[in-house]
Amino acid sequence: MNKKNHWETVYETKTPEQVSWTQEVPKTSLDFIKSVDLKKTAKIIDVGGGDSNLVDHLLNVGFENITVLDISEKALNKAKKRLGDKAEKVTWIVNDITEFEPETTYDLWHDRAAFHFLTNAEHIEKYKQTIKNSVNGYLIIATFSENGPLKCSGLEITQYSEEKLSMEFAENFEKIRCLNEDHKTPFDTFQNFTFCSFKKR
Repeated sequence: MNKKNHWETVYETKTPEQVSWTQEVPKTSLDFIKSVDLKKTAKIIDVGGGDSNLVDHLLNVGFENITVLDISEKALNKAKKRLGDKAEKVTWIVNDITEFEPETTYDLWHDRAAFHFLTNAEHIEKYKQTIKNSVNGYLIIATFSENGPLKCSGLEITQYSEEKLSMEFAENFEKIRCLNEDHKTPFDTFQNFTFCSFKKR
């Protein structure tokens, strides 16, 4: 089964309460975004956003220029349905991040738990090149830490420490801060994440 089919099946067959990544309020992501003090007109992209509630909260605090990208059309359709008329304020992109060719630049690139699904050097390099070419402000990335799971949704992932994650982007981005966080899943287990924010050099 290819990646797209895998994720379409996940979002077709499971509710938010049945997947580990669900967050009612994505507080850490919101705190990191708040900390870089963007204008409400800033262009923000949420990569691998799926049907995450992050877009709801960004709209609620007044951000006007939000893009959500995901490989799964079903995931984005769930988010659109939840948002109702507000969905029209968002740009929705169905694409594999390793094939994404942005047509604009972004002030903020947010990625909670998409980057760590890239497990071969070619895909990691493509991701980094896309960011280098399309981000002119800030980068916020969260991955499973070295104390986190080795798989998610049945797929292998790449674990990152603060140092390893910082090194991946050091050529073009300066680290602002990192933290480790235990994410409590809907089934009362914990997954340890590495969260980092960076500024374009």
